[in-house]
Formats: sequence, C-alpha cells, structure tokens
Amino acid sequence: MTDSIAAQPTDVATYTPEPQATVAARIVAQLASELNARPAQLNAAITLMDEGATVPFIARYRKEATGGLDDTVLRNLETRLGYLRELEGRRGAILESIAQQGKLTPALKKDVTEADTKQRLEDLYAPFKPKRRTRAQIAREAGLEPLADAILADTQADPAVLAAGYLNAEAGVADAKAALDGARDILAERFAEHANLLSHMRDHLWQTGFLYSKVAEGKEAEGENFRDWFDFSEPLRTLPSHRVLALLRGRQQGVLELRLGLDVEREAEVPHPCVSRVAEFLKLGPHLFGLDATPRARWLAEVCRWTWRVKLSPTFETEMVTRLRESAETEAIRVFAANLKDLLLAAPAGPKSVLGLDPGIRTGVKVAAIDKTGKLVETATVYPFEPRRDREGAIATLAAIAHRHKIELVAIGNGTASRETEKLVADLCARLPELKLTRVVVSEAGASVYSASETAANEFPDLDVSLRGAVSIARRLQDPLAELVKIEPKAIGVGQYQHDVNQREMARSLDAVVEDCVNAVGVDVNTASAALLARVSGLNSLLARNMVAYRDSHGAFPNRKALKEVPRFGDKAFEQAAGFLRIPGGDNPLDASAVHPEAYPVVKRILTKIQADVKQVLGNREALKGVSPAEFTDERFGLPTVRDILSELEKPGRDPRPEFKTAQFKEGIETLNDLLPGMVLEGVVTNVANFGAFVDIGVHQDGLVHISALSEKFVEDPRDVVRVGQTVQVKVQEVDVPRKRIALTMRLKDDVLPARRSGDQPAPRNNGGRNQGRQSGGRQQDSAAPSNNAMAAAFAKLKR
Repeated sequence: MTDSIAAQPTDVATYTPEPQATVAARIVAQLASELNARPAQLNAAITLMDEGATVPFIARYRKEATGGLDDTVLRNLETRLGYLRELEGRRGAILESIAQQGKLTPALKKDVTEADTKQRLEDLYAPFKPKRRTRAQIAREAGLEPLADAILADTQADPAVLAAGYLNAEAGVADAKAALDGARDILAERFAEHANLLSHMRDHLWQTGFLYSKVAEGKEAEGENFRDWFDFSEPLRTLPSHRVLALLRGRQQGVLELRLGLDVEREAEVPHPCVSRVAEFLKLGPHLFGLDATPRARWLAEVCRWTWRVKLSPTFETEMVTRLRESAETEAIRVFAANLKDLLLAAPAGPKSVLGLDPGIRTGVKVAAIDKTGKLVETATVYPFEPRRDREGAIATLAAIAHRHKIELVAIGNGTASRETEKLVADLCARLPELKLTRVVVSEAGASVYSASETAANEFPDLDVSLRGAVSIARRLQDPLAELVKIEPKAIGVGQYQHDVNQREMARSLDAVVEDCVNAVGVDVNTASAALLARVSGLNSLLARNMVAYRDSHGAFPNRKALKEVPRFGDKAFEQAAGFLRIPGGDNPLDASAVHPEAYPVVKRILTKIQADVKQVLGNREALKGVSPAEFTDERFGLPTVRDILSELEKPGRDPRPEFKTAQFKEGIETLNDLLPGMVLEGVVTNVANFGAFVDIGVHQDGLVHISALSEKFVEDPRDVVRVGQTVQVKVQEVDVPRKRIALTMRLKDDVLPARRSGDQPAPRNNGGRNQGRQSGGRQQDSAAPSNNAMAAAFAKLKR
C-alpha cells in the first residue's frame, strides 16, 4: 500500500489493541538497544519510577535492582521512556482510526507497527487523517479521481483526450483544462502523502539542503545586531545550535527572512532537482522533462512540479526549520544544564562569617553580614561613590561590622560598581590588616530575582528588598548550592538563548539538575531552608515547609526517626528522603552519613564483626582494614550497597564539591579602556557555550575565549577544558570598545590580533553557503556567526 500510488486499498486488515505487556516489552527492547543496558535492569528501574521513586534514590540505594545504572543513564531512561510511551499511544490511536475507516491493509498495518518515530507515524497517517476541504477533495467530489487514475495507468494516454470525458459544468469543470487541473490536485495531494516519498525527500533535503537568510526589506538599521545574517547560507546538517537560535531570533523579531533551498548552482537547474527526484522515486517513467516528451509525460512533469512547489517545499521548509529549532533547543538546554550543574557544585567557602556587598553607585552599596550558619546578623547601606562620596564613612562602617561579627570573607557582587567596591574593600584591608579579610567577587546573577521572590519575603519579611540581595550574595559564597536553589534555575543566567527555547523542557531538565546536585551533596536537615529541602528526593514544597515549621516549634531533629513526626511525612517519603537528609551531632552518628537507615542492620553486623563502636569506626580507614564486603551481603543488600556503606564509613558525609579557591582581578584594570592586547589576567569562567567560554576579568564585560583559543590541542566540546566557576589565566587578544567585545585566549603563547580602528567592522563572509566550520592547523574555526573574525562571530550569540 505505502509503495503504491493507487487510490484505494484492495484488502483490509483487522485491528485489535495489543496487550499492555507486549507494548511494554517492545519499549524495553528499544530502550535496551539505545541505552546499552539489559532488559532486566530497565524493567527494574521502570517499575521503581512508576512507583514514585526518584532518580537520585534509585541510583544511590537500589543498585542491586538496577544492576548499578547511574544517574545519567536513569535520566536518559526517564526521558526516552516518556517519548516511547507517547509513541505507542499514538500508534494505537492511528491504527484504530484507519481501521474504523476500513482502510487498514496488512502492508499499512505492518508499516505503522514498525514505525520507530512520531514523524514516521504521522507520515503514514497523513492520507487517512481527517482534513479540511482541500482542492483535491473538491476535485474528487467533481468525479475527477478516475481521470487521475486513468492517466497514471495508461502510459500511452493523452490527458487532454481523456479529460474530455469528465466535463461537468455544474461541478465547475467547464473544460479540459479545469478537469486536468483537478486531476493534478488529486495526484499532488496523493504524492505529498506518500509516506516513503516523504521519508526519501526528507533525508535527501537534510543531507543536501541549505538554510538561507536575508534581511527583511527596510530592516537594515533596526536589525543592526543581526547584520552577520543579512546575506547568509549554510548546509542544514552543519548548522550549530547557537547559530540556528540566532537566525530564529532574527526571524521572530521581523529582521530576517529564512528559506530552505539547495546549493545555489543546483537551485538554478531546470527542472529543479527535487522535482526530478519526486518523479524518479514514484517511477512515473523516463523522459518526463525532455523536449520530446509525450503529452502524458509533460502533464506528469507538471504534476511533479506542482507537488514539489505547492505541497512538499512549503511543508519541508516548515518541518526542517522545526527540526533545526528542536535540535538547537535540545543542545542549548543541555549546555545550560551542564553549566548549571557546575555552578551549583562550585566550591563552598563553608561555615565562615561573610560580609555580602551588593554594589551600587547612587543608591549606595548594600551591606549584609551573616554568621557561620548563614544567619543574618546586621545590615547597612554605605555611600562611597557619587553623589555623596563618603568613602571614609563607608570604610569605617565596614570595619566596624567586620570587627563586631568577626568577618572572614567579603563577597562582592559582580554588577555595576563591582570593581569600585572591590577597590574600597582593598583599601579597608590595607588600612586594617589585622581584620584578615579575604575579598571574593561573586556572580550576582539572579540575586534581584531572589530579592523580590516569595521565598525572600518569607525569610526576611521586615528587610528591605534591596538588602536581601546582599544577603543572597553573602550566602552564595558560603554555600552556592543552598542559596541558588532558592532562585528559578533559568534566572541564574548560565545558558545560551535560554529565553528562546522550549520553557517546559528547559524547566524539566534544569529541575533534574538541581535535584541531582542537592542529593549528591546531601542536606543538613536542621539548617536547610524550605527551598533546599524541597529539592531532596521524595520531598515537595509542602513537606519541606512542614519540616521547617516542626523544627521551629520543636527544636532540632535529634535523629532521622524523628522526621516521621512531621505532618504528612509518611513511610514512602522517609524511604526516598532519609539517606539524603543529614543530622550532624545527633543521637546516632550514622544519621550524619549517606548510609540509609534501612541499611543500619548491615552496619551493626560490621561493627559486631570488628568489635568496635560506630564512633570509633566513622572516618577511620584503619578500623575497617581487611573487612570483606562479601561477608555482609544478604538477600536484600548485595555487594554494591555494602561497598557503598564501607566507603561512607571511611569518609562519612563526604562532599563531592571541590576545595574553595578564589581568583584575584588585577589592580588598576577596571574598564574596557584599561585593557591592552597582550595583557595576561586571571579571571573566572561565567558561562560556557558550544563556541567558547565567557570569562569575567573584572571590567564589567565578560570576555570571550573562542573554542579555537581554549587549548593547544583540538577541542570538540569547550566543557572538556573549562567549567563555570573555574579560575583561569587568559591573554587579551583584542578589545573592541565601541561594541563592548573582548577577545581572550588561554593559549598564552598566541600573538595578539591586529589593532582595529573604532568603528571598523569584521569582513562579511558568504561563499555560496559553504561557510561551515572547518579545521585548520588543528584549531577549530567554528563560530556563532559567519564572520572571518572569531571574536565578532561568536559574540553574535547575543548573550542574555
């Protein structure tokens, strides 16, 4: 059926819904192939997920059941399982619909059953999908479908002669041309719904097609930010995600016009290569386009042209752009999630007293002091800059607060007036070295969002909104994870084109990252905020608030068992959450570790074997020397769990985050005008994109280390070299003050780029669409925009 272009099926198959067990087995078989896992492992993981178990819980505490599937595989399983279940649901609905129409042939049923993507399913269903009244439908109603079939069937037919027998003035078919136009519409619709033709043309276009962009008429000035795309083309299959999103943003803003096509030379061919391919695939006969073509051949050639130009080309243009967008969004979300993970797992300063400074000029510098537990102890506002210029008063106030609360670290937000505020603190440290202050510049991304949030209002109902930001800056130095979970992930700003992507998918992905990070570190149940507790496996916002309220009214939790006294904290929540909730200094030392309460009997057997007390064993590698994990396995706890228990006893409550280190910006380098090519500076990576890394070097404008300048070696993924929050050494290559762009390199032996006069523009680059990424001398030359200048090119990502 699907290889035929006949009008109607000749035989009909029946349809009975498959048993759920059969469908489930097919899904598991597909997942096993994709994820390189055994069906038994996947079945166990799926069962646990369906019962409400979270990925962190399954990965950590159900290794025996899943055969040790890690959190990455489990996250991929979670995503693909949802897709395949939707695919199976759609498959059943399509089979039922076609069967009800009496058009389900055995061949079609086989094709639908074997379809492995939603796109393939929809292609197969297209001819049977209920439609609005089309030109082809009107032609059928006029009785012209037999004419179309007759021309197809008779290789010697003369269409005009046959058409004379189908005239029907009442139906609007007044002459042979009208009849043939109707027959053309019928065949064009039939061809455009031919599933195998669609698949064939789709693959061909993806391999050979180009995306073209040009500036919309009259939008040259308005679209200045998109000028790199005013005359641009690139093969579909090589377009990187950041470039696709830039083009789509330009179109969305009405600046760019996009179209699908082939290479310039092929676009000029007559007949169009895609028209020829349609005719060849449908086996409509040779010589359709020759000068000696028969009347039937010429008419079929026109049908093929009509099929491509009216039906397929517009459909594929929309479909290919959608495919590019979806792929680009997936990649952008992946990059955002990876950067978010690095930021959340950044090294914490730990239990140190911190002074948080939220810089400002006219509105003053907001000051918040927190103690070692993160409790706010004092706030102030100082005015060292315009218009008051009370520098001495500001230093005196900061010194008094630092002395009163034994401040160890000063966290300075990296926004407006950051470098001026850092200089103020440097002066304070120079005058009063006995305070022994260490200053650290901290990203304040999302601090303003937190300040105005319900979470902040609940935490500090009587504190001015502007001062809440200073508290957040101080706390995120002390413990980035605990503070950043209070902010909606997408507001943290470590993504590319984050506002342009599917917000639901991005939220799902970022929430998963936050959940994984929180549970990897563990949470002190007696100090954690409700926002942090809500991210623990098995908990939600209501339970988290209940826990905080119980803690406030009853005091600190003495042990994990006491958690069950919290309203709505049932056995299921306890099973999922207990291992990730820590109680340092509680009744049971094991409650401060990642050993799950369900495994305490195993620990008891180990202690009995070595004749030691738990306090003697915790953190004492020697006490556990010679202990064999195999001795303590049973029907419930196998080797993976026992090994984890022994590791946890050796290093209880170990933090996977790195050691805290600080970067120091160079004195006297505070604005773009202070930068000179050749300078070697220390900076902090603030964002990593597919084309490079953005680095804060303390001049209020991040510089870009293009992917080609990250390493002496070839770099495929920038995250193989740098991570968000990492301290790096960079050399200034070029400074473009008018456009606020800084080109940096981590290849410190690189030469600086030639100086560019103010107002100079990068040379345009468009070579017939062949401006794809290339490799030269082992260095990547890909970028975010088609410019010969890597810096200007990559900055076209429009970071925000």
